[in-house]
Amino acid sequence: MSIEIVTRVLKQAENIRLEFKEARMALPSTLFETICAMLNREGGDILLGVDDNGNINGIDPSKVNQIKTDLVNLSNNPQKLDPPFILFPLIYKISEKYLMHIQVPVSSQVHKSGNHVYDRSNDGDFKIIQPNRIAELYNRKKTHYTEGTIYPFLKLEDLDADMFPKVRTLIRNNNPNHPWLGLNDQQMLQTAGLWRRDMQTGIEGYTLAAALLLGKEETIINILPHYKTDALMRVNNSDRYDDRDYIQSNLINAYERLMDFITRHLPDKFHLEGDQRISLRSKIFREIIANILVHREFTNAFPASVTIFADRVETVNANVPNGGGPISADRFAPFPKNPAIAKFFIQLGRVEELGSGILNVNKYLAAYSPGKKPEFIEADIFKAIIPLSDDILKVNNTVNDTVNDTVNDTVNLALGNQASIAVKERLTRIIEVINKTPGLRSNMIANKLNMDERNIRRDIKKLQETKLILFKGTPKTGGYFISVELREKLDE
Repeated sequence: MSIEIVTRVLKQAENIRLEFKEARMALPSTLFETICAMLNREGGDILLGVDDNGNINGIDPSKVNQIKTDLVNLSNNPQKLDPPFILFPLIYKISEKYLMHIQVPVSSQVHKSGNHVYDRSNDGDFKIIQPNRIAELYNRKKTHYTEGTIYPFLKLEDLDADMFPKVRTLIRNNNPNHPWLGLNDQQMLQTAGLWRRDMQTGIEGYTLAAALLLGKEETIINILPHYKTDALMRVNNSDRYDDRDYIQSNLINAYERLMDFITRHLPDKFHLEGDQRISLRSKIFREIIANILVHREFTNAFPASVTIFADRVETVNANVPNGGGPISADRFAPFPKNPAIAKFFIQLGRVEELGSGILNVNKYLAAYSPGKKPEFIEADIFKAIIPLSDDILKVNNTVNDTVNDTVNDTVNLALGNQASIAVKERLTRIIEVINKTPGLRSNMIANKLNMDERNIRRDIKKLQETKLILFKGTPKTGGYFISVELREKLDE
C-alpha cells in the first residue's frame, strides 16, 4: 500500500475490511482479535496510530521500531495467533506523525486468538462460541481453498529435501532475522500452515500447498496428474513454437524456470528509480509469473501457460473468480486464491504485499513499453496480457540468430562426416536448449524438444565425446552445461 493509498483509506469509514486503532506507546490490547477475525473472514487493512474517525494521532517516534518488532514476533506466537501467521507491517510518516499499516490477507485456515475463534462483520470483531458457527467457518474455508486439502499419507520424505536449504537461503536473503530460520523443517511447515489438523474430522497431515511448494515432481504428479505449466515462445512460428519449457516441478523451482524463460527471450531495460537502477523486466514479470503460480486453482485440469508473442506476453491460469471482467488498477480489492502459498512466497521475497502485482505492472510497463497498458481479466480462466513495444524483440532475435549460427557451425566442424544432417540438426537443437537453460538434465531436455529421453541420452553422449557439453554436479542434482571451449566461441 503506497502512501497515496493510505491517505485515501484514511478518508473512509471503518468497515469489514478496514480497522483504525490507536497505538501511541504499544500495540492495542485487541489487535490480535482483529487480525484473527480478518484472517477468518475476508482479510483487510489495519492502521495503527489512527482514531476511530480516521484522525492520525500517531505512534510515539521512540516506540515505532519496538511496536513493529513486537507485532512480527507476536504474530508468530500461538498464544496470540493460532496457527501463527507472520505479518509484515509498513511504517508511514504523514504530517510529521508515524502510523503503521498492517495488511491482513484472508487465510485458508481457521485461526484463534487467546484460544477463541473470532469473526468479522461491519460492526467489528466478535467471538464465536456456538459450535455450529465454528463449523460453518471451517466449511467455508474448506470449500474455497483447495490448497488446504490434507493428505494424511503424504510424508516428509515425499517432499524434496534439497528444497529446505534453498528456502532458508531465500528467506535469509529477504529477511536475515526471520523467525522461521530458527525452526527445523517440520516446525517451519507447521508454522507456514503446510501441515494441518482438521478439527472436525481429526485428520492431520501435510496439505496440497506443501506438495506444490516443496514436493518432488513425482509426488505432485501423483496427487495432480494434470499439473503442468507451459512456457512458450511464438514469435516466428505462431502455429507451434520457437521455444518451449514444459514444467511439472514444484512452485519454487517453477518460478525460477519461468523467470529464466522470460530472461532468455525478452530484453531488459534499466530504469532509474530515485538514484537506483532497477530492472524493468524483473519488476514486471516477477509479478506476472508469481500471479499464475500463487493464485491458480490447482484442482482444475486447465494448464497454466506463459506465451511470448511478437507484440505481447499472455498468461492464463485456472481461477476461482472473485467477480468478473477486466480489473482496474484504480478499483480492485486484492483477494488471494491460495493464502498459504501466497504467504510462503512473501517470506521468500518472491512477491510483495497482496495486490502489489497489478499496481507494479501498471507502474513499470509505462517505461518498459511506452504507451501500452496491461490487461487483467477475471474469470474462470484468469488472463493477463502484457503488451510489448513493436521493436522490443528485435535485439534478442538478432542475438539468438548469431548464437544459432555459431552452434550449427561448431557441430558441423566437430562431427564432419560422422553424422547425418538430421543428427547434426538434432544435436544443434540440444546445444541451443542447454545454452538457453544451463543445468538441465536429460529428461528436461527431452521434454523441451518433445523427444524420447533414450534418444536424447545417446545424442548427449556424442556431444560429450566431442567436448561440446559437459555434466556438472552430482548424479542426483547436477545437469548439462556448455563446455568452456564452446562458450568462448559463443561469446566472441
